[in-house]
Amino acid sequence: MPDSPAATARTATTGVPATVISAKPVVLPAPDRGEDLQVRVSAPATGDALPVIVFSHGFGWSMNGYAPLADHWAAHGFVVLQPTHLDSRTLGIPPEDPRTPRIWRIRVEDLTRVLDGLGVLEAAVPGLAGRVDHGRIGAAGHSWGSQTVSTLLGARVLDADGVPGEDLSDPRVKAGVLLAPAGLGDDLTPFAAEHLPFLKPSFATMTAPALIVAGGNDRSHLSTRGPDWSADPYLHSPAPKSLLTLTGAEHSLGGIPGYEVAETTDESPARVALIQRLTTAFLRSALSPGDTAWKAEAAALEAGPDPLGTLLSK
Repeated sequence: MPDSPAATARTATTGVPATVISAKPVVLPAPDRGEDLQVRVSAPATGDALPVIVFSHGFGWSMNGYAPLADHWAAHGFVVLQPTHLDSRTLGIPPEDPRTPRIWRIRVEDLTRVLDGLGVLEAAVPGLAGRVDHGRIGAAGHSWGSQTVSTLLGARVLDADGVPGEDLSDPRVKAGVLLAPAGLGDDLTPFAAEHLPFLKPSFATMTAPALIVAGGNDRSHLSTRGPDWSADPYLHSPAPKSLLTLTGAEHSLGGIPGYEVAETTDESPARVALIQRLTTAFLRSALSPGDTAWKAEAAALEAGPDPLGTLLSK
């Protein structure tokens, strides 16, 4: 059934937020997946030619998570599509399931399936049909979701011999946001290298514009390196890219999965508000040539008396 959460965030970039309408679960048939794909669709109640963000959640989450981001983006003019991947705790698939070794790839297929079904998804929200711009699509993801999104932007998974695998990029996705991403596979712990062989990316072909958001205190248990591991997608990919490093932030970046949840070890409404503003501005400008929202927010961050992070661009 449709629900209408109140949007309360504000941003200097886009002004007063709109009322948000959401529908869930919208089910896309997926007979080859073993489970039909459940998606939450959120959008502003008014407006036309709305750009799209498809969002990939972190390990164990679902379409019901990441309200601080999804609600904000929808309240500021985006149609937000949140699929539930097979690793979601809501599905309860055991580790010994034969699909487990392929879940990383099924995640990518989930996002392309969502884009293929965009017409079905917009029709599921009362009053949304005909108001979506299918030519302005961005993608965002957190943690494992950032790796999923990076493949749509052009990154590839290296095989055991270091050879880049299949190109899974999607030209419909014009820009992306990678939140707390993994870095190069050379720095995996022995456990991660053995059990997560897909965490060996090459960013050399990740050509689409992207904003990478890294936590200055995000010490992954998958890596032998420190927090700088999350900067690899920026350092090892071609321009145009930007890197936002949040001072003191851990893996949840202040609470983007949700406030008062177990994964939020560094709750900071101020950090979340900054991510809301900068990701919104970045995707608006990346999807709308001539839009100056990103330049304005970047300048405001650099000019602030006590910035919460640092920004690099190339």
